Amino acid sequence: MSQVLFAVPGRADVLAGRVVLVVGAHGALGAAAALACADAGAQLVLLGRRVPRLNRLHDSLAARGAAPVLYPLDLEGASADDYADMAARIGDAFGHLDGVLHCAAHFPGLTPLEHTDPAEFARALHVNLTARWWLTQACLPLLRQAPDGAVVFAVDEHARAARAYWGGYGIAQAGLAAMVAMLDAELGGSRVRVSGLCPPPLRTPLRARAHVEAEDAVAREPEDSARDCVTLLSAAGAAHRGQLWRPVHDHAVPSATHP
Repeated sequence: MSQVLFAVPGRADVLAGRVVLVVGAHGALGAAAALACADAGAQLVLLGRRVPRLNRLHDSLAARGAAPVLYPLDLEGASADDYADMAARIGDAFGHLDGVLHCAAHFPGLTPLEHTDPAEFARALHVNLTARWWLTQACLPLLRQAPDGAVVFAVDEHARAARAYWGGYGIAQAGLAAMVAMLDAELGGSRVRVSGLCPPPLRTPLRARAHVEAEDAVAREPEDSARDCVTLLSAAGAAHRGQLWRPVHDHAVPSATHP
C-alpha cells in the first residue's frame, strides 16, 4: 500500500494528528466526509472499490494540501483475511488507527421480500452488515493503540424502521443499530468507542433508487452530515458513545416528516 502523509503547519483542528479510515470513501457521504475530515486535520486512508473515483477524490484532497492513502478493496468479495492484511498495512504505515468511518452501502432498490433474488438478499446483508463487522474486528487492535479510538457507523434510520420493500438493506440497517449498542457494551470502559450516525435523508444516488429526486423535497446535501461525521470521530464524539445520534440542524426537516 503506497502512502502519502500530510501535515498542515499551525492547524489545531479537531482531528489533527488522527488517522481515520473512511470506508466507502467515493460514495456521496463518504466523499463529503473525507473532505470534511481532511479540513479538520485528519490523515486519511480511503477505502473503496472504484479506483477511478478514489483517484478523483485523492486529487481533490491533494489540491487542498491533504493527499490521502488509497486502499482499493471490494467489500463484497473481501475475506476476513483481506481485512486483517489491510489492518496490518495501516499499522505498518502509521503505527495506530484513531477512527473508522463506515459509509459504504449496497442498495439495489425497493423490492418485496417475496420477490427478492436470494443472491441479492445475501449481498445486501453482507456488504451492509457482515463486511462492516469483519473490517471493524480487524481494526480493533490498532484502535486500542490510539488514546481515543472511534468507530462510526452510518445507519439509515428510515430503512431500518421495518418498512416494506427495503429488503436485505433494511434488515442490515436494523442489525447495525443492534451492533452499535452490543459492541459498545462489550468494549466497556476501553479507549475505543462506538457510535452510529443517523443522518436526515440525503441527496445521494442510493436514495434516488427509492425516491423520485425531483419530488424529494426533504433530502439534504451530504455535506451537512459530513460535519457530524467529524464530530463523532473527534473527542467531542465521546458524548455520543454507544448511541445512535440523530443530529438536528436548523435547516433540517424534523424526522417525523420524513416519508
